[in-house]
Amino acid sequence: MREKMTHRRDLTPALTLSALWLAVLSGCAPTSFLVTPVSGPFRLEERVLQRESPWARKKIALLDVDGVLQNARESSLLGFVGENPVALFKEKLDKAAADKNVKAVVLRINSPGGSVTASDLMYTELRRFRQQTGKPVIACMLDLATSGGYYLACAADRVYAHPTTVTGSIGVIMIAPDVSGTMKLVGIRANVFKSGAMKDAGSPFREMTEQDRAVFQTMVEQMYARFLEVVSAARPNLGAERLRELADGRVYLAPTAKEHGLIDEIGTLPDAVQAAKQAAGLTGERTLLVSYARPLGHRPNAYANSAPPPPQVNVVNLPLPSWLSSPSPQFLYLWAPAW
Repeated sequence: MREKMTHRRDLTPALTLSALWLAVLSGCAPTSFLVTPVSGPFRLEERVLQRESPWARKKIALLDVDGVLQNARESSLLGFVGENPVALFKEKLDKAAADKNVKAVVLRINSPGGSVTASDLMYTELRRFRQQTGKPVIACMLDLATSGGYYLACAADRVYAHPTTVTGSIGVIMIAPDVSGTMKLVGIRANVFKSGAMKDAGSPFREMTEQDRAVFQTMVEQMYARFLEVVSAARPNLGAERLRELADGRVYLAPTAKEHGLIDEIGTLPDAVQAAKQAAGLTGERTLLVSYARPLGHRPNAYANSAPPPPQVNVVNLPLPSWLSSPSPQFLYLWAPAW
């Protein structure tokens, strides 16, 4: 009898806790729980995409550059915050530079371009990587490598493009929305206090003056001259006059771009990898093809993409990049036909 009572008493705390837990789940108790996620290691990890031999040690690093190039963290309409493309690119280059077994890099580009400064930062970092490490870089263009995407490719040793790649769009665009007419219609006025006549140049709340236009056009021409210098350094066989003819902002399909001397070869990703092996003196050797991703980014093969595409919010299935909603004018190396 005593053993039965002891056993029943031992069950009491457990039954009480169970009753409490059921009450919480059923909403009868005011108790709430705050669950705070804890981030795991976020450093880049090497992923082997292709192993030509179990004993292979020498590597070709495949570095991806996707989407709009900007020196800011990506965000979506749902509020998710992603990577800073410039910072991520630099991190990948540093990892490839530190690994003595990485003998060459294939830079896979799928980008319409982006901001002038972000494009130039990434171009500069890639040139520095080549100069400091001596490791050859082969650019491989996918769907798009336009404007800032092409600008970045100019830092590579050689440029490959798929037969269906769209490239070119050499030039600068500045987008400055004007909502002053709409504001008048709805009876809204912006009160602006400024220290000089040009302080609010480019403001969407007033019409642009001829003086504003002259200043901004001068800046666009200066940035355009920088773009031409970069292309001229990468494509020395193009004369200045011929380059200006090609660099009127138009895009080219890869075969036409090769005909004009804007790229080196038409080929696929495996062709670019073989070119990287040859440039590194690894012809005939068994190598590893590797990439770098965050710990939770699944990369099953060389054609996988570690980041989801941006949200689609309109009937023509065009993504809305973050630069589109910026309140201030921006100078862009960007193919932006929607404007």
